[in-house]
Amino acid sequence: MSIRIFVDNPAGSYRAVNSQQKLVSLLHEGVNTLDKVFEYAVVHFPQRDCLGTRELLSEEDEIQPNGKVFKKVILGDYNWLSYEDTFHLSQRFGSGLAALGQKPLCNIAIFCETRAEWIIAAQACFMYNFPLVTLYSTLGGAAIAHGLNETEVTHIITSKDLLQSRLKAILMDVPRLKHIIVVDKKPKSLPDLPRGIMVHNVAAVQELGAKPENIMVSRRQPVPSDIAVIMYTSGSTGIPKGVMISHSNIIAGITGMAERIPNLNENDTYIGYLPLAHVLELSAELVCVSHGCRIGYSSPQTLADQSSKIKKGSKGDTSMLRPTLMAAVPEIMDRIYKNVMTKVEEMSSVQKTLFVLAYNYKMEQISKGYSTPLCDRLVFKKVRSLLGGSMRVLLSGGAPLSAATQRFMNICFCCPVGQGYGLTETCGAGTISDLADYSTGRVGAPLVCSEIMLKDWEEGGYFSTDKPNPRGEILIGGPNVTMGYYKNEQKNREDFFVDVNGQRWFCTGDIGEFHPDGCLKIIDRKKDLVKLQAGEYVSLGKVEAVLKNCPLIDNICAYANSEESYVIGFVVPNQKQLTGLSEQKGIRGSWEEICNHAEMEKEVLRIITDAAITGKLERFEIPKKIRLSAEPWTPETGLVTDAFKLKRKELKTHYQDDIERMYGGK
Repeated sequence: MSIRIFVDNPAGSYRAVNSQQKLVSLLHEGVNTLDKVFEYAVVHFPQRDCLGTRELLSEEDEIQPNGKVFKKVILGDYNWLSYEDTFHLSQRFGSGLAALGQKPLCNIAIFCETRAEWIIAAQACFMYNFPLVTLYSTLGGAAIAHGLNETEVTHIITSKDLLQSRLKAILMDVPRLKHIIVVDKKPKSLPDLPRGIMVHNVAAVQELGAKPENIMVSRRQPVPSDIAVIMYTSGSTGIPKGVMISHSNIIAGITGMAERIPNLNENDTYIGYLPLAHVLELSAELVCVSHGCRIGYSSPQTLADQSSKIKKGSKGDTSMLRPTLMAAVPEIMDRIYKNVMTKVEEMSSVQKTLFVLAYNYKMEQISKGYSTPLCDRLVFKKVRSLLGGSMRVLLSGGAPLSAATQRFMNICFCCPVGQGYGLTETCGAGTISDLADYSTGRVGAPLVCSEIMLKDWEEGGYFSTDKPNPRGEILIGGPNVTMGYYKNEQKNREDFFVDVNGQRWFCTGDIGEFHPDGCLKIIDRKKDLVKLQAGEYVSLGKVEAVLKNCPLIDNICAYANSEESYVIGFVVPNQKQLTGLSEQKGIRGSWEEICNHAEMEKEVLRIITDAAITGKLERFEIPKKIRLSAEPWTPETGLVTDAFKLKRKELKTHYQDDIERMYGGK
C-alpha cells in the first residue's frame, strides 16, 4: 500500500507508493478552484440527484415513564434537488448576497445545522469568492462572538432555531453584523434584535439574486490561493482558532481522500449527519459532490429506526435512504456497537451461541482474506439493516476507534471500515487505511496528497531510531496543509513551517510509529503527557484508550497533577452495565444515587484496575481513585468537542472539587 522512500533515514519522509515522484493536488487537470469542481460535476451529472431532504409529516410529544417529554417525528420520503437545480440555487444565492452588499474576499459566516441549504450556501460563497467562516453550533456564546468579531463579518447565514437559541443572546456583542439570512421560513415573530440588523430568508435572497440586474453582474472568480473557508476548531484547549483553508488546500485534501475509496462514482449514496462545520464532514460531502454521488441529509437523532426522535414503528433515515457511504466519529460507532451487544446479551442461549460462533468464524476467515456469504446472509443481515443494508464503506475519523468496535463494524456490517487520520490544519487529510487491511488500531498509509515525517521528541522518549519501529511527532506536509491560523502569527510560527522546496508542513503534536508496511499508528499525544511527582511520564490519552475498551465505561477522562504521585479518573459509566452491577450488589436508588454510592465507586475502580492490567498499563498509569458521573458528556455540556474529544481544561474546572477530594485536599 505504501512504501518508505528513503534510504537510510527512518524519520522519513513517508509517501504512498503511487505518489513517490510528486504529491497529487488536483482531481482533474485545470479544475483548481471549488467553483470549478462543482461546475465540472454539474456538466457531467446535470440531472442526477444531488441533495436530498426528508419531508416532515408530523411532530408529536411523547411522555416518558419518568415524566419527561420527548419530541418524536414522523418523516416521509426524501425529496431531491438535481445537480443542475443545486447549481442554479447556489448561483442565485451568491448573486443575492452580492446585492445585499457582501463583497468578494470579505468574510461571511455560516452557523447552521447540517442540511442541504448549508452546501447550497457554501457553493454560492465559493462561486462568488466570499471566504466562508464556519462555527460549530455547539460553541458557547463567547466563542461564537469571538469568531464573528475576529473575522469582521457583516452577514451571517443561520437557522431559525439557532437564531432564537444561540445567536440572539450575543448580537449586542457583534456590532458589525448587519444581515442575518435564515435558511428556513422567516420567523413570524422575531426576537428583539438590535437596531440596524435585517433578517432575510434564503428564498428571498435567491429571488433578489435572480433579478436580471443582479444575475448579470460579472462575479470575481477565486484563484487557487484564495481562502475558501476559515474553519473555527472547537479545540480541546482554550479559545477556538480559525484555520485558513484555501481552494487549493481543499481540492488537494479531497483528491487524496477520494483515491482511497474504491469505485467511488455517481451510483453512490452518502448520508450526511455530522456537523458540516467539522472538516471530516465538509471534506466527505465535497468528495461526494465532486464525483456525482447523492447526499441524503440526516441527524444523529433520526439516523436509524431506533434513534431518539423517530416515532416507534416509523422509519429512520438509513432505512429510507439505504446509503452506501457514511462517515462516522468513533462515539457514534461505539454507541451502535454497545446497542447491538446489549441485544446479543438478551438473546436466548441458542441464538447467542450461534451469533458468537458466526462472529468468531468470520473474524478468522476475513483475517485470511476470505468472505463469508452464508454467515452474512443468515446471521449478520439483521445487524447490517440497522444502517440501511447497502453500506459498502464506513469512514472513521475525528478520534481513535477502539479495536473491538472496528472489528465489530467490519464483521457485522459486512463492509470495510477505513480509519483516517487528519486535522483541520491539514484539511482532514493525512492517512486513510487500505480498505482490505483488517488490522486494528492503525490509521493507514499517507494519502497521495501528503507526506509524513517523524520528529524526535526527547522529553517523551520517542525517536526515529527506536526499534522495532521508528517513532516520533507526526509532521504532515503537502498541498493540503492549510495557510495557518487567522490573525495568529505566533501560533503559526510554532505549528507550521515551509521547507526548502516551498512546501508547507504542520506539526501535529501527535506521536506516531511507522510499521514495516508503511502504515502509521498513533501512539501518544504530546499535550497529554504529565510528569508525576516521582518523575514517571503518564500519557493520559493512552490510559483512556486502554480503559475505554471496558464495557462498563461509556467515557473516561484521566487526570494527573505533577505535584501528586498517582492518576485519577472521571468516568461516565454505561447505564445498563452499572445498573446490573448495582442490582448484583443489592444497591438500590436513582441513577444519580447509584453513581454517587461509595461502594459502586469502589467496585468500578476494581473492574477498571483489572482492565488496566489486562491492557498492560504500568502500575503508575492506573487510576487510583475515580469519580462516577451520572451526566453523559455531550458537546452541549461544553465538556467535549463536536467530535467528542475531551476538553481537558473544561473537565478540570467542572470536577475541581472532586480533584481536591481525590488528592486528599478538602
